[in-house]
Amino acid sequence: MSEPDVLHTVENGVSWITLNRPEAMNAVTWDQRERIIALLAGASADPAVRCVVVTATGRGFCAGADLRGAPAAGDAGERVAGDVARMIRQGAQRFVTAVMDCEKPVIAAVNGTAAGIGAHLAFACDLVIAAETARFVEVFARRGLVPDGAGAYLLPRLIGPQRAKELMFFGDALPAAEARAMGLVNRVVPAEDLEKTAREWAERLAQGPTRALALTKQLVNASLDSDRATALAAEATAQELNMTTRDAQEGVAAFVERREARYEGR
Repeated sequence: MSEPDVLHTVENGVSWITLNRPEAMNAVTWDQRERIIALLAGASADPAVRCVVVTATGRGFCAGADLRGAPAAGDAGERVAGDVARMIRQGAQRFVTAVMDCEKPVIAAVNGTAAGIGAHLAFACDLVIAAETARFVEVFARRGLVPDGAGAYLLPRLIGPQRAKELMFFGDALPAAEARAMGLVNRVVPAEDLEKTAREWAERLAQGPTRALALTKQLVNASLDSDRATALAAEATAQELNMTTRDAQEGVAAFVERREARYEGR
């Protein structure tokens, strides 16, 4: 019996989502996307899950989209206006925004090539750890395509419009070390240390104040599209909501009592 295309385990409060099509460099299928979207939604709703790691087996993290299994556009194979936009909204965009909207911190552990939608999957994560052998490729222009999967939204916000255009116009492979220097990657580690480092970060986050982290993620993501007044109002509301949680009360009590806080994620 063959292994599933997406492996999933929950260990020590961490949901591990692993793309598992190494023979295809983990080019992501329609079914895989739907499975990962469902797992991310499940992580948001499950109090036992307090962090998520997205990684892959083999030499590639995700070589882009594999559209061979996607639903056909139009009737009898005939494409009509609106079919492509609908496919992008329902597929690549839902996939990437599921990561951004997940209520738990999401770490990308990038083991190899992340190309096209695979690169955007990594960049949508809250933290990115990459193996020294990993590389990122904005492959769209090389195929005569426009970047999708929120790439033109994400990259300018992460590295500015000039650098984003350089990556997207030329489509050159960006080594992990250069991606880190640009600010696209948090940490670069030897390949053999990737899982260990991701596990250490994830389990540390899983022991943190989960609801406060969720609100922090929401504030930071929204701030990039907000004016100052809107951002500060959201900050005040988030703090008001957070102060009703057990973890906030525990954090304050631990500070007063000069002891280590013991967070429950509630």
